[in-house]
Amino acid sequence: MRAAVVQGLHQPLIVETVADPVPGAGEIVVKVGRCGICGSDLHMTEDPAYGVRAGDVLGHEFAGEIVALGQDTEGVGMGDLVSVIPLAGCGNCESCSKGEPAWCSGFALQGGGYAEYAITRPSQCVVLPRSASLADGALVEPLAVALHGVHMSGLKQGNNVLILGAGPIGMAVAFWAKRKGAAQVTVQDVADFQRDRALALGADHFITCPEDPIGSAERAAGGKADIVFECVGIPGLIAQAVEQVRARGTILLLGLCTKPDTFISFAMLSKEVRLITSAFFTRSEFEMALDALSAGASEPRSLITSTIDLDSTPSVFEALRRRTDQCKVMIAP
Repeated sequence: MRAAVVQGLHQPLIVETVADPVPGAGEIVVKVGRCGICGSDLHMTEDPAYGVRAGDVLGHEFAGEIVALGQDTEGVGMGDLVSVIPLAGCGNCESCSKGEPAWCSGFALQGGGYAEYAITRPSQCVVLPRSASLADGALVEPLAVALHGVHMSGLKQGNNVLILGAGPIGMAVAFWAKRKGAAQVTVQDVADFQRDRALALGADHFITCPEDPIGSAERAAGGKADIVFECVGIPGLIAQAVEQVRARGTILLLGLCTKPDTFISFAMLSKEVRLITSAFFTRSEFEMALDALSAGASEPRSLITSTIDLDSTPSVFEALRRRTDQCKVMIAP
């Protein structure tokens, strides 16, 4: 099969012919129909903290058709169209039995979607309803990440929400926050590329004011936020969020940052701010995200800005390292 393969850190992907996947016991092969390019994929090829090696195939936001079954597989069948949950656990522990493999001691994030075929397990598949497309199936994973963050934040009806970062996760948070009853949702970024998309997804305000980020957010929302979602992952934003959240408010970290960061703890302590981290999602949240799409929620589909073929993947992947008007790019292998 053909796949877009990692050559090494700080090197572009390369499309190569690699061995076709053969399912072992308890495994299945999915013919990839759509795979989203995630911002974390970009980080994985730049930062050794993620452990990516030459020869790896990235891509954890994918959906496709089951084309091969290994022994001892049940719950899915040949020809099923499925969205793949890329969270692999041992399958036997308490976390796995509760549908929470991300907190299994044997957890691994499964890639492989930047290829014509990928191996997974039936327990990681959710069959797509007829009302959902393969593109919907590949969009479920980032929607589930955002939904988990909203759940972790304890968002309540009538809350004033501020979202730092207008990437796919930040805008998916806007969608869920408004859907869950936030009175006001403000998205703040340093560039204006995603303004219309953010507003379509549920944001009430979109602000870009690098010279006065704190004051501009307060003026737009009419005060400090009950909850600040940090969806970028760069040093300095926790400290900024502390200034932007109200006393006894919540800061929810969704942005991936592998660099040291500093903030003055007294500023947080004196306001009794809750600082919560969020990563991944549960199976039930993944299913809730798919249910929203299959029930007709059209807003998240606006995150998809282009669909490319496998041969275009290396060049588009490199272009995404710079801020553009692209949001969620889908690969159709």
